[in-house]
Amino acid sequence: MTNNRLYHIGFGQDDLGSQPPSITLLSGDPERARLIAETYLHDVRLLSENRGLNSYLGYLPNNRPVLSATSGMGAPSLSIVVNELVQVGIRQIIRIGTCGSIQPDVTVGSIVISSAALCRQGAANDIAPVEYPAAADPFLTVALVNAARKLEISHYMGITASVDTFYEGQERTDSANPYLMRSLDGITEEYRRLNVLNYEMECGTLFKMAGVYQFAAGAVCAVVAQRTKSENVILSEKDTAVKNAIAVAVHAAESLL
Repeated sequence: MTNNRLYHIGFGQDDLGSQPPSITLLSGDPERARLIAETYLHDVRLLSENRGLNSYLGYLPNNRPVLSATSGMGAPSLSIVVNELVQVGIRQIIRIGTCGSIQPDVTVGSIVISSAALCRQGAANDIAPVEYPAAADPFLTVALVNAARKLEISHYMGITASVDTFYEGQERTDSANPYLMRSLDGITEEYRRLNVLNYEMECGTLFKMAGVYQFAAGAVCAVVAQRTKSENVILSEKDTAVKNAIAVAVHAAESLL
């Protein structure tokens, strides 16, 4: 490991070799980052496990170099990791995550490809004004949709609600705190009427950073909860949905220039 490594991600530009990657597959979960590296990439090398932010350098099936990296949970952690990834030369980021559907027709086991985000995140407000658009890169988004179509994976494209918390912020009351602030009581139905598809916790900040830092960002999330029926994650469907999201992201990454 060289001495130019960045403080949080634990590696630097010199660690990426003579053909450094320009694209990252970014997961919140370090185990998902490891799964991607070990299952979908070849000639993989562990770069760092610093702070649980596991990062791997490997190659896509078409031999394009790629990072499989970990953002951690939530936008504050993601904002640090993404800043440092851009510092080492990353220009395209695909977030691979999980989400909860808030539309009855967006089913558990499918995937959601975010075209933009309703961004209700404090980290994003440190990067750009509230009014600044949180929009995915259109070319990357089309690549994700085309990949899902080619792989015949059930998918939906649309607007995602990107919020800071898993419980209160997503109007969950089956938790240690059953009492919601009045501003959050009924917010899921409000978002449903605005044709928002799903809840997750990172892509709004990612998309705003992409606009400000001038890199391309996209997001594909496995649907693991159906909030029109229950607050619970459907664990029996999670693994298949996550594998579908990964397959779509990998296929899309191969198609990008």
